[in-house]
Amino acid sequence: MEKSIALLVSLILSGTYLTGYAQIVDHLNQKSMKTNSVHFHTTSVNGINIFYREAGLLGAPVILLLHGYPTSSHMFRNLIPMLAAHYHVIAPDLPGFGYSDMPDRKQFIYSFDNLTKTMQGFIDKLELKRFALYVFDYGAPTGYRLAIANPEKITGIISQNGNAYKEGLSEGWSEIRKYWQNPTQENREALRKFTALKITRWQYEEGVDDKSLIAPETYTLDQHFLDRPGNVEIQLDLLSDYRNNVDLYPTFHTYFKVHQPRLLAVWGNKDPYFLPQGAQAYKRDIPGAEVKFYNTGHFALETHLKEIGADILAFMEALPK
Repeated sequence: MEKSIALLVSLILSGTYLTGYAQIVDHLNQKSMKTNSVHFHTTSVNGINIFYREAGLLGAPVILLLHGYPTSSHMFRNLIPMLAAHYHVIAPDLPGFGYSDMPDRKQFIYSFDNLTKTMQGFIDKLELKRFALYVFDYGAPTGYRLAIANPEKITGIISQNGNAYKEGLSEGWSEIRKYWQNPTQENREALRKFTALKITRWQYEEGVDDKSLIAPETYTLDQHFLDRPGNVEIQLDLLSDYRNNVDLYPTFHTYFKVHQPRLLAVWGNKDPYFLPQGAQAYKRDIPGAEVKFYNTGHFALETHLKEIGADILAFMEALPK
């Protein structure tokens, strides 16, 4: 601000006040916009267009938000402005989700390894050198693969119902486990119900005491993307591949033990898929981990945004810059 005032005085004395004043106002407006506005971008990564939301001052500590199933970066629409007042926030849509490209299954294998490969290309494209990870649901196995590959980049981890322990898997996984153990077409077909509107809405409302807090555009938008031609098969491929995430749990645990990242687990304690035991288990490998529970379900941001946002801001304040 002092430099701007000095420049303004100089311009007045030199007779170029009007032009200079306009330049200063534009500079200040741009700085304000980067702080308070959410911007919507698309960038090409390995030939795939990745949509992402971005807000906050360039040069501020970065938070990378990774969504889960069946949603997109839309799940962070209310959290981003809260964090952007202090941090540079980036939230991409994974391939096959939201507004990112949905490559044909013949050209792109839908596995968590490949989702991670694309996100690695994304952080390389944006030249992210250091960042905190917020992982939710599918974002957890994707984000933890990124953390293992880039331990020097990770300043901290926020896991919002992002599981990494077998005890965190509820009975809601029983039919999916059945398909893992016996991958017949019949067992695959049985999983199609997980992509129907009834279940999409149920995932938002289950465990929520006041369902009027759930905005209908959440599950409506998610279902719009799920209903695109070919997307159901993509989601069934990812449900099949999720077994490889469970197999990787010991590798994730080794990363936690060796690198001891600062970790905050913020957990809806009535999540029908990921149990509170999965949150508590982080303390086994990271004794200093913070674990906080909220009386809600899977999509905890929909009902407890203020509480979770405040806990994240307090956690971020103590992270290395």
